[in-house]
Parts: sequence; C-alpha cells; structure tokens
Amino acid sequence: MVHSLSIRYEGLSLAATIHYPPQASSNGDRKLPLVVITHGFVGNRIGVDRLFVQAARELAERGNMVLRFDFAGCGESEGVYGEHGLDSMIEQTRTVLDYALGLDIVDPTRVTLLGHSLGGAVALLTAARDRRVKSLILWATVGYPFNDILRIVGRKTYDEAVTKGAADYLGYSLKPAFFDALLGHQPFQETQKFAGDVLLVHGTGDDTIPVDYTFLLEKTFWLRGEGRCEKVIIFQADHTFSNGEHKKELFQATADWLSSLEQRQQEWLHWSI
Repeated sequence: MVHSLSIRYEGLSLAATIHYPPQASSNGDRKLPLVVITHGFVGNRIGVDRLFVQAARELAERGNMVLRFDFAGCGESEGVYGEHGLDSMIEQTRTVLDYALGLDIVDPTRVTLLGHSLGGAVALLTAARDRRVKSLILWATVGYPFNDILRIVGRKTYDEAVTKGAADYLGYSLKPAFFDALLGHQPFQETQKFAGDVLLVHGTGDDTIPVDYTFLLEKTFWLRGEGRCEKVIIFQADHTFSNGEHKKELFQATADWLSSLEQRQQEWLHWSI
C-alpha cells in the first residue's frame, strides 16, 4: 500500500510518500521498522530513473515502512530551494521523523535514515544530532558539502550568487546563504557523534562524488567506541546507479543489510532476556 501526504514545516508543505509492507494490515500489534529516504542536491523523492521509488518498493516488500519526501523547494514541496540550506534540510528531516514516529505502527527502536549524495550528508548530520535515528545507510554520500556542490554547479554560479545575491542553476535560485550553510558542516567530523550501525554503498564509476569518500568514512566510523560499519563497493556503478544490474545489486545489499541488522537486534534481545 502506498499513501501520499503533506508534512508541515515552518508554514510550508513538504510532499511525502509512505510505502507500507504488504503484511502491514495483518501485523496486529507488531510495529514496523522505519526507513526515511533523503534525496540529493536539487533532487526529489522520485530520484533519477525512479531510484527512490524502486528502492522504497523493494524495502517495503522486505517488511519495512518507507517514507520518502521532497525537501522544501524540490519536487512537489513548497518553498524556494536556494533559501533552505543544509541546516534547514536537517531540521526538515527531523520534522519528517516527528511525523513518522507519531504513527502507532512505527517501532521507535528501528529507525533508519537512508541518504543519497547530499542527502547522505543530511542523513549523517541529522543522525549525529537526533538520537531517534538508530542506523544509517549512505549511498554515494557527499563528504565535503561546499567543495562537492561547488564542483557540481561551477565556480561561475557561486561567484554570481555572491555578487548578485542569487544565481540560477537548472532553474533553482541559489543564494549566498545556501553556500554559507554548506561551508558550516563537515560530515567526516560528525561520524563520532553517531553510535548506531552504518552501511556505506558507492560505485567505482561515480564521476560526481569520489568513491574514496566511502573508504575514508568507513575508517572514521570504525574509530568510534560503538556501532558497526559495513561497506559495499559496486564495480563501475555511476552516481545514481543507473544501470539495471547496479540498481539490483544496490537494493539487494541494502535490503540484506537491514535484514541482518534486524536479526542482530532480535538475537541481542533474546540474549539480554
């Protein structure tokens, strides 16, 4: 079952879609694990080549409740994207968590953020601030927000935003405050603040965000005192995993990791009892 809805954030309406697992209505009192998907720079909850739609369907089939949403100014959400920097995206994600965890069907002990590209940085930064997030899945995640986005939009766009107060990029009006917010965050320095388990997935053919970031993230996550980190590298996969076989490998790795996480939690529960 799929349900479309709007979530209020500071007077704006954020468009969202929830995917329920097939057995949700027959679960009785059994609560469901939640996966919230955060999309990338100037993206939307559908994703390139329907990446997030397909991912949500796959993960819902495996027993998860999946919520994907559009950041303000993207997709069907209200607002102007360039007026909402990284801090706002973090708060929007927390607002979506407020909504999802207000549903009786959601298990608050099994909450995962799944972020792609800049959405991966948002997911990590949110998890570092919000203890309700229990696990992280990061696909081809941004490591240096300002440098990575500047490389995508080009120096000319940034200079125009600074000198003229706004710059057009693919129809999105980017303002200096948007870039300033990117400068204010370093995801690599935030990994120590998250104690949960992490899955990192990246493709070797990614020309947008270097696959080296994932190897560095793995090292920083392993320096923590608690929480596990696993890495999956998909040979020749591009930034959006556009090849059908690469998508299949991405979804399989993600679903299997969530299942193994669930199994470890159940074993720990039985052992602690």
